[in-house]
Amino acid sequence: MQTVTLGKTGITVNKNGFGALPIQRISAEDAVHLARKAYDAGINFFDTARSYTDSEEKLGEAFEGMREKVYIATKTAATNAKEFWEHLGISLRNLKTDYIDLYQFHNPSFCPKPGDGTGLYEAMLEAKAQGKVRHIGITNHRLSVAEEAIESGLYETLQFPFCYLASDKDIALVEKCEKAGMGFIAMKALSGGLITNSAAAYAFEAQYENVLPIWGVQREKELDEFISYIDNPPTMTEEIKNIIEADRAELIGEFCRGCGYCMPCPVGIEINNCARMSLLLRRSPSELQLTPEVQAKMKKIEECLHCNKCKSQCPYGLDTPALLAKNYEDYKRVLAGEVSVK
Repeated sequence: MQTVTLGKTGITVNKNGFGALPIQRISAEDAVHLARKAYDAGINFFDTARSYTDSEEKLGEAFEGMREKVYIATKTAATNAKEFWEHLGISLRNLKTDYIDLYQFHNPSFCPKPGDGTGLYEAMLEAKAQGKVRHIGITNHRLSVAEEAIESGLYETLQFPFCYLASDKDIALVEKCEKAGMGFIAMKALSGGLITNSAAAYAFEAQYENVLPIWGVQREKELDEFISYIDNPPTMTEEIKNIIEADRAELIGEFCRGCGYCMPCPVGIEINNCARMSLLLRRSPSELQLTPEVQAKMKKIEECLHCNKCKSQCPYGLDTPALLAKNYEDYKRVLAGEVSVK
């Protein structure tokens, strides 16, 4: 079994982390079953967030009475100290615990520091002094904020998108964390569902000893794949290298990762899915994207105000209105039968 230690925290866990964002979409019974099955198989790191609706509550139910056997990471999107304490209190109640192993600032637009006027980092330190938080982390989608967090020396872990579509700058970030003694948690290890070969995704992450990938799990068959890798971890074979090279050729560039930080849209466009519809059509069963419900969502693009709010909020600097228009035109051609997809 492969394990990873998160920097200087002393937290050593299975190389497979459980990403609990998707369990907000399933019943409490199914979510508890998945979490407990993951634990029984050897997975002991579970990542959630206050903003993932009822995800925390489901993990709280799953691990009630056995809290000390797992590591739980959650996040706060608080913008000031008052919100910080409110969020922390809610998370503790939801998780049915009196401490959080890793408490992370959730994708802030800046790097919280002592004396910055927000009171956020001071509140985090106080929560740690009280024993309510054991380790301090930060998550982000912005390279500049991530680099600042590493250089600050204030954080024990960084959670950042990292998959085999990573750029040289992303890989350098992983190396900087290792040199700084910071844990690196890889989110979007499947690039929001665009990477469909989990073995290739695992083999890529396994090359980096200091990286803990968290896999978003919603269905039992998805969990079973990663459980199978505990005893039989995929390695970087020539076949997997070829898969990765083909995907990089197709996907690297200006594509939507589906992170959702462009949302909400003033007119209700589901930007995080609509702006990558062309890829979803070709990388997942196309019939799932051609239902009347999805067609209605795509038609909403016609109502785009071109206010550029989504563009200004994209952490990847994408021209989201242009991406929406491009994906909509492609979608209409697919519907009309002018373009074939699998």
